[in-house]
Amino acid sequence: MATALMDLYTLAGIATFGVGILLTEELISFAIRRAARTARAGPTVLRDIKTGARLVALVLMLSDVLSASGLSSLFTTLTISGILAVAASLALQTTLSNVISGVLLFSDGVLRLGDTIEYGSTKGKVVRIGLRNTWIKTETGHLVVVSNSSLSGGPLINHTATERLSKKYALE
Repeated sequence: MATALMDLYTLAGIATFGVGILLTEELISFAIRRAARTARAGPTVLRDIKTGARLVALVLMLSDVLSASGLSSLFTTLTISGILAVAASLALQTTLSNVISGVLLFSDGVLRLGDTIEYGSTKGKVVRIGLRNTWIKTETGHLVVVSNSSLSGGPLINHTATERLSKKYALE
């Protein structure tokens, strides 16, 4: 009887932790998607954000289930997940840098679709903003793809956003 009750408490704990992870994932995903929508990002970017957040939540819940079921100890689970996180971050360092820069560009409102920008010797209209890169169509009709971390590093001149950004950040 005591074992059955303990198993019930364990299942309740796993369920509570799982719901907490899902709620946290939804809140973080919502905030990032809202910033992306403000920057008029495409539906594929919004879908990718949602998919990435769900994947992280599922891995956390799987780790919790393995730990609670006794198939792995908490120390083993934390050690393995730590090693995997370090390996993934090293392997994806450039991609993660571009994604974080893309999110910051979205949330700051520095770029929007249709803005006329100048980056280095490239001047043109923003035709696509992704999490990893931004596409600029030049006056000659060429398409230039620039990584978001490069754009964030500047110098970036946004010719059409001066009024919008001046009002937002009280630069006048």
